[in-house]
Amino acid sequence: MTAAVADRRTARRALPAVPTWWADVAGSAAVLSLLVVTALWTANHGVQQLLANPAIGLTSLGRLAGLISADLMLIQVVLMARVPLIERRFGQDRIARWHRLTGFTSFHLLLAHVLLTVLGYAGTTRQGVLAQTWDLVVTYPGMLLATAALALLVLVVVTSVRVARRRLRYESWHLLHLYAYLGIALALPHQLWTGDDFLSSAVARAYWWTVYLLALASVLVFRFGLPAWRSLRHRIEVAAVVPEAPGITSVWLRGRDLHRLPARAGQFLLWRFLDGPGWSRAHPYSLSAPPNGDLMRITVKDLGADSARVATLRPGTKVLVEGPYGRLTGEHWRGGGITMLACGVGITPLLALLWELPYAPGEAVLLYRARTPEDLAFRAELDRLAAERGLVVHYLVGPRAARPSWLPAYAEGLSDAAALRRLSPGVTAHDVFLCGPDGWVDAVRAAIRAAGVPDAHTHHERFAW
Repeated sequence: MTAAVADRRTARRALPAVPTWWADVAGSAAVLSLLVVTALWTANHGVQQLLANPAIGLTSLGRLAGLISADLMLIQVVLMARVPLIERRFGQDRIARWHRLTGFTSFHLLLAHVLLTVLGYAGTTRQGVLAQTWDLVVTYPGMLLATAALALLVLVVVTSVRVARRRLRYESWHLLHLYAYLGIALALPHQLWTGDDFLSSAVARAYWWTVYLLALASVLVFRFGLPAWRSLRHRIEVAAVVPEAPGITSVWLRGRDLHRLPARAGQFLLWRFLDGPGWSRAHPYSLSAPPNGDLMRITVKDLGADSARVATLRPGTKVLVEGPYGRLTGEHWRGGGITMLACGVGITPLLALLWELPYAPGEAVLLYRARTPEDLAFRAELDRLAAERGLVVHYLVGPRAARPSWLPAYAEGLSDAAALRRLSPGVTAHDVFLCGPDGWVDAVRAAIRAAGVPDAHTHHERFAW
């Protein structure tokens, strides 16, 4: 090992990182919460009631479904509260997948809770299902609010189904998704006022108050408090707006003490530009250059009204920020060779990494895919990296291949894995970073595996909502 590589590895180890045991702690805490909920239900005669008779058994099973549903909802809230330790350890793409899984599971259990409870009460009172439903809603404390909560959660879940989500603008979907918070808040009085598992035990009350307050605190501190504090502290504003390629614009931002903003190359932040209507909507844009002094840069592709507005920003426009987020950083670099693959505006976080990482000449290879030469953003900057830092750049320009592939049509004679090994001969020993559209990333990952690169050496993060 050369002294230079040893120095770079020492520097990498010195970077702040979340301890690896944190993942086990976080996962264990989530599982433990479900076990505690089940244990509290059991202690409140849940099993005995389940076996007593069919009607009481249905009610007891409905209680358990509701309790687990509520617990999963609170886990969802914490997952998406952007708690730094959780976000840095797992990354937004993995957290989003868990959020989606727990969300749909919680919703299905909520529906089971409603159905089983109504059937159980109807069997006990000898009323019809519709009459029993009406009686529960209008006479039991908190049930009107719980019904409104159910309606809001149905709205959130329906608009989260992939088919519906594709028909919505990101801004509309995000606004509708926030109603989940209101739904959870409206459901709380029902649990406090009529929940037998809450009222019957001091231990149960202590547990539920604790988890509700923890979830609320995580939202208030990390979704609102920390971003507000950072925005006030750094006072970020637009310094300049620079076109990079057709439909791609860079924004240089200046602020106070930006070196204290814990942002790394490869990460993204949520940005709100205070330039008029629409300022309240936050958008995730990656850094395209590592923070340098009191300047940093983001690069945005025109994908809709809000992203197109970025090109019209004026110097001096004030900016609110949340973040930084993301795990596509140099923390994962082991030292030595690097292969980076970018498609379109996916060059943004990789370009920042290419400036930050202390690779030696010839150690870093960039494969940059674009449809036309005009779509190649930062061509001059990449050529400068090639001249000054020894970056090896391959521009892969042309229309798509007929088959699913990360290569352009003119390279269809090569397999995806063979092309990767030819363009980056040392790829099997490299750390591989990639960023681009989902379909393209899937093709690249398949080629990387076929080329013999271990999954642990491949680093990417999905940004699709």
